[in-house]
Amino acid sequence: MNVRETGLSGLKVIEPRRHADERGFFSESWNRKSLLDAGIHLDFVQDNHSFTLNKDAIRGLHYQAPPFGQTKLVRCGRGSLFDVAVDARRGSPTYGNWFGIELSFDNGLQLLVPEGFLHGFVTREPETEIVYKVTNTFNAASDGAVRWDSCGINWGIKAPTAISEKDANAVAFDAFESPFEWNPA
Repeated sequence: MNVRETGLSGLKVIEPRRHADERGFFSESWNRKSLLDAGIHLDFVQDNHSFTLNKDAIRGLHYQAPPFGQTKLVRCGRGSLFDVAVDARRGSPTYGNWFGIELSFDNGLQLLVPEGFLHGFVTREPETEIVYKVTNTFNAASDGAVRWDSCGINWGIKAPTAISEKDANAVAFDAFESPFEWNPA
């Protein structure tokens, strides 16, 4: 497994090894020991799977507030998407900065999104699936969203083909009162 830094503390790109032959490929999409060897100590408690019908559909920017904050290990199971994380940790030197990466079935890349980041994506193909592990279970009272178009992100689209009411009506980033604190330790 190859782990790359992104320039936003804690946010990492993970590239699992693929063993390919004439049949296709085999890959360990998650391996606790490999992550521990890379200095990543996480206890995942739930797997999530999201399917989006339309190309250029937006989901996010979402978060779970403390004490139900979540770190996510995100990958694309089918199709392709542009995955985005925004640093929402008050006091962070990169507060408000974002990072985006193309995740696809073909490239097999993953994004490790720490607690304290907003997370969202836009689909690049119809019938795209995103699969991700989280370190805490969902809590409806801690669920939140920030408007997808309020963080200066270049999504690569003019307008979403589909977006939920929750996401369309979310608070703008400049009015967002982040529940997350930067902890440099």
